[in-house]
Amino acid sequence: MMPIQPDHDYHAHLAAGCFMLPADADGVAFYPPRAVVPGTAADAVRWIAASGRGVVYSSSTVHKRAPEPSYNVALIDLAEGPRMMSRVEGIDPNDVRIGMAVVARIVTPDDGEPFVVFEPETAA
Repeated sequence: MMPIQPDHDYHAHLAAGCFMLPADADGVAFYPPRAVVPGTAADAVRWIAASGRGVVYSSSTVHKRAPEPSYNVALIDLAEGPRMMSRVEGIDPNDVRIGMAVVARIVTPDDGEPFVVFEPETAA
């Protein structure tokens, strides 16, 4: 039996260009990825495609000393139900608003693993 490696699987999906979420046997998504379904001892975790749609639940701007740009850290309520921490790009970090509709995008830095960021729905 292969060991359950939820973080590895999550990043492998992102590397393949797919934003996937772990879910229970009934298809109820959760985040972050875990080896067992939250609140149960069930290890029947499966992966479902995320729609990529979400709404900003909260956001804070991190102000950096020039010349580094400021950025935001946001909590995003995904359409599938879970909430994830990310950031909203494509607009000034001070313009990110609670309730703003956003769409996911996978970013792969030159020196690291892929991760999910969001853009305002109108800019996507």
